[in-house]
This record gives sequence, C-alpha cells and structure tokens, in this order.
Amino acid sequence: MATVLLALAIISTGLYAGFMLSFQTAIMPALARLDDDHFLAAMRRVNEVVPRPLFLLTFFSIIVFPAVSLAVPVDGRSDTQRWLLVAGLACSVINHLVTVAGNVPLNNALAASERASEEASKRAPEQSGRSEGSRGSERAGESVSEVPGERGAQSGRAGADRAARMAFEPRWNRLHLIRTLFTLAAFALVVSSAL
Repeated sequence: MATVLLALAIISTGLYAGFMLSFQTAIMPALARLDDDHFLAAMRRVNEVVPRPLFLLTFFSIIVFPAVSLAVPVDGRSDTQRWLLVAGLACSVINHLVTVAGNVPLNNALAASERASEEASKRAPEQSGRSEGSRGSERAGESVSEVPGERGAQSGRAGADRAARMAFEPRWNRLHLIRTLFTLAAFALVVSSAL
C-alpha cells in the first residue's frame, strides 16, 4: 500500500511539474509573441479551460498522495527518505499558495477586464451615434460617417488592452516561474525519497 501511494505521489507530482514546465518553456513564450488583443484573448481562454476536473485532480493529488504516503508507516524507511518526502510536500504546498494567492487573482482580474471592455464597447457606438447625429443636419443627403467615433473606440480598446496586459503578464510570469521551480523541486525530492 505504501509503495503504491509513493508511486502515485511521484506520478502526480511529475505530471504537474511537466504541466508547469510546458507553460514556462513553450506556452508563455509563444503567447508573448502575440499582439495585446490576441494575447489577452488566448490567455483568457486558457484560464477558462485549465481548471477542469483532470487538472484539479492532479492539482490536489500532489498534496494528497505525499501526505497520505507520509502518514502510512513503512518498514525500512530512513529518516532521510522521510524528510525528503516532507520537503517535497512542502514545495508542493508553496506552489499552491503562490497559485491561489498570486496567479488566480491575476486570472480573475484579466477576466474582469474583458467584461469591462465588452461593456465599454457596447456603450461606444451609442455615444458615437449621438455625437455624429448632432452634426447630421449640417450634412443633408449624406450618410453619417462613424469613422472618427470608430477610430476613437479602437484607440481606447488598444490602450485598455495594453494596460490589461501590462498589469497581468509580467507579474503572472514571475509568479509562474516561482511555482514552476518549487514544483520541479517537489518532483525531485519525492523521487529521491523513493531511492
């Protein structure tokens, strides 16, 4: 039983460490090449898709399996092995604290900025229409051009997108690097505890 629990601890921690590392080395560098609008859209969709059952199972497993493995008595387990497992569990806990206290609030703020942007976009045409309508009587027989209003709305969206990205990307990446390092350390320590 103890061997199975330790194997599950190694597998789950390894899977999670690989997931974190893939974001650090591939996904975020790829997204960094996108312009603000596409970066924000991609990151928001990622944040919607990731917290699903399979991810959450792995997320909690890296805490549960090492903790239960520690709780089960094992004949022949040395103090060194036990402390390696404790250290691995501690690294996983730190990873979760960084995620919950740092990355998740940033994800939530990014989602909220999208809702605010959508509401502003809905209001912009109405305001533009009223502004152009006030000059309509001066241009009898001509269609009212909304280009100035559209340009202003596009400029406003671009500025909002840049601000949203700058508030999110640098901080999220720093926090992700921290949790990736702790997760890789957790994996190495849990594996070492089985040797």
